[in-house]
This record gives sequence, C-alpha cells and structure tokens, in this order.
Amino acid sequence: MKLDAKALRYMSSDEFRVLTAVEMGSKNHEVVPTSLIAQIAQLRTGGSHKIVGDLAKTKLIARVQNSSYDGYRLTYGGYDYLALKTFAKRGTVYSVGNQIGVGKESDIYLVADEEDNQHVLKLQRLGRMSFRTIKSKRDYLQNRKSASWMYMSRLAAMKEFAFMKVLHENGFPVPEPIDYSRHCVVMELIDAFPLRQVDEVGNPGKLYSELMNMIVKLAQYGLIHGDFNEFNILIRSNGEPVLIDFPQMVSTSHINAEYYFDRDVDCIRTFFRRRFGYESVLYPKFKLDVNREFSLDVQVAASGFTKKMQKELEQFQEEFKAESGDEGEEVDSEEEDEEEEEEEEEKAEPALTEEDKVQAQMRSLRLGNTEPEVEEEEEEEEEEVEDSENSDESEDDKDDAPQATNNRDFKAHRDIKPKPKKKKSSLDDDAIKDRVSQALRSQGNKQNYKQLVRRNLVKGKEKRKNRDVIKNVKGGTGGIFD
Repeated sequence: MKLDAKALRYMSSDEFRVLTAVEMGSKNHEVVPTSLIAQIAQLRTGGSHKIVGDLAKTKLIARVQNSSYDGYRLTYGGYDYLALKTFAKRGTVYSVGNQIGVGKESDIYLVADEEDNQHVLKLQRLGRMSFRTIKSKRDYLQNRKSASWMYMSRLAAMKEFAFMKVLHENGFPVPEPIDYSRHCVVMELIDAFPLRQVDEVGNPGKLYSELMNMIVKLAQYGLIHGDFNEFNILIRSNGEPVLIDFPQMVSTSHINAEYYFDRDVDCIRTFFRRRFGYESVLYPKFKLDVNREFSLDVQVAASGFTKKMQKELEQFQEEFKAESGDEGEEVDSEEEDEEEEEEEEEKAEPALTEEDKVQAQMRSLRLGNTEPEVEEEEEEEEEEVEDSENSDESEDDKDDAPQATNNRDFKAHRDIKPKPKKKKSSLDDDAIKDRVSQALRSQGNKQNYKQLVRRNLVKGKEKRKNRDVIKNVKGGTGGIFD
C-alpha cells in the first residue's frame, strides 16, 4: 500500500482515538467487533459508529466480509497513520516527501523534521506480496492472539533499529538511527548509490577487501548480516561503503551462523566476478578468521529485542524461505527440462537406412503422393535443367497447357503458377466526364425525391387541420357534406 499522508492533518483526536481502539482490539481479535471498538474508545453513544464509517471510507480500517459478527480490522494505512502521529508528537517527522525506494518487504520515503532536516522513513510491509502463499497455507494466530503480519513488521522494525543503533555506536559504517515507532524506522539520509547501480570502480580490489573486512569485523563483534549483497550496500562519492537493511542479522552463536557467513562471502565474490571481472583467491572463512572479541548481540538483547522475539522472527523468515525455495526449485527444474529438450532437438538426426527409405516411400504412396522422393542434389540438378529448357522455349510454348509428369494426371497447388493480376486501365477524359455527370444526376434525383416527400407531408398536415376545424365549428363528422 502506498503511503498517502494528505488526510493526516485533517484527522481529529476522536478519529485517532477510534483508530487506536482498533489497534488495541487487534491484540486479541483478528476482526475487532464494533461494540468492542466503542467500548475501548469510550466516546458518547453513536459517536464511534460514525467515525468508524469515516475511517473505513479512507481505508484506514477495513470491514471483513463473510464474518460471523460485525467487525473491522486495521490496515497498513491505519498503522502508518498511527506511527506518523507518534513521530509528529515527538518532533521527528514534520512533513512527508516522495517515495525513493520500494521492495517486497518495505517502502522508503523522504521525510523532514521541523528544522527542515531530511531523513529517511522506512515502513516494513511484511505480508504484502511475497508472503501471501504462507498466509494462505499456515495460520500464525494459533500460538498468538494478534494480527501476524503487523506483529512481524513491528518486530522487524524493532530489530533493525536495535542493531543499527548498536553498530553506529561502535563505529560501523551504517546510517544513524533517529527514531522508531510500531513498524516504521526513521534514519539518516545518505548521499550514495546502491552497489548494484555501480558499473565501474576505480580500484575493485580495494573495495573487495573493505567489504570482506567488514564481514569479518561484524563476526568478531558477534554479529552476521545474513543478507550482505549488492542491494544492501551503498557506495558514497568517495568510494566508501555503507551497510543497510538489518532484519536478517543473526548472532555468531546461532546454529546456522557458519552457513550465513559463507553465504555473505559468496554473494560478494559472485558479484565482483560478474560485474567487475575481479576474482580473488583470498576470502575469509568462518572457522579460521573469526575470533569473537565483543558481544554486540548481548547489547541488542538488553535494548529490548529479546531472544524470544528473535526466535519468532527467524521462524517466520525460515518458513518463508523454505516456501519460496520450493517454488524456485520447481521453476529451475522446468527450465532445465526445456533446455534438455532443445539440446535434443539440436542434435543431428542419424542417416536413414535402405529399409527406412523403402518404408517412407510406401507411406507416401498410401497417402496418395505418387511422386518419388528425391534428394536435394538431384532436385537442384532437375531445376537447373528445367530452367535451361524454359529459356530456350518460345512464348507460344509457354502458353500451352502443362503436361502431366511423374505418373500424375493432375497438377498440385504448388505446381500451378499464380495468374498475373490485371492492371486497371486508366480512364479517358470522356469516361471521367460521363461518370461525373451520372453522379450529379443521381444526386439531383435524390434531392427532388426528398422535396416531393416533404411537400406531400405538408399537404397531409394541412388537410388534417382543415378537418379538425370543420369538426369543431359545425359539429360535423369532417366529411365532404359538412
């Protein structure tokens, strides 16, 4: 859903009170009953019902169809408005600008504070497009009693803010975190380009070593990014890299820490080989190059993002990856089958034996084709002989009917020469004058006919009027004796 903050300034405190009531009811209800909304909002009788209708028109809440009771659910638009209202009270966001980025899990917007300092607003959008298959096959409300997508989005925003704050305090090249609320994070605006948009680098070896050192340094501090690729790395004008996007980050004590570490390293190696043609023999390994010196993962847990939240978010992400991986494998298998079929078709066919040739001739005879099959070389020789004979024949011989050949008493469609089209003869001046005069006469006849029709209609109207006058004056029947 696209963020539209135009109606935010015109919303009253009662409307935000009702919107907050829907959010509070979502903790225990997937569809919040209308009576519960009125009870939590504590407005006067009938006031909440009118406001609920207005919020539904602006698509901040949505009415659930085919429900056993009358109720509403909170949409991402309403969740956005609640977060922006919190930012406005804190003075973090004063105005919202254009959208500068979009992904399957988040939307990026430009915002500004009261002092016109520009920042970046990141809105988590879990469950928007890429997670629909999981939601249709699994029920995430069976263990918890809240809306799963918004809860997971809130966890992702909380995790990103916590990791970004810890990394920025320890000198890592990451954006400065400013504030977060619900599923939104406000961070520093960096003047840089994504690495995927960079086509040339002055010294790719230097950039490669800096990125590998960053992966190792993160691991030494007890963290692994988990999605370290060209989409999550920004390059400043001076060539310095900046790391973004932290919802996938895990601790080095994770059970799959080595797998995530090696995957980050392979992503950078593959990108540099394909884009810049640079490949280095030296690359870090988890067991040899990682010596844990600090424990930033412990600081993150102390900031409020607990291990329980981490497990819930990781379970959600792993189930999504497994689901998307199965779909990817099916697509890859289909593509491989198609490639194998194409390769088989491209292979040259083996030469036919004499028995196969005899069978092919018999098959053509059964189908009614009495013309014997000839090889390409023999056909070319016959065509050359026919061309030479046709060139020696006179024009009279060309007009004669073609003779039957190859024991056939008919000509096939491909043997019949197309008849030349007759060119339209140009008209003389007299013929053109005759056609013009005929057209004028026909046009005059049409006009005369229309005039006669109109005259008859007028006469008919006059006769009817006279009859009506006679009936009204003398009280007669309108006949000739009246």
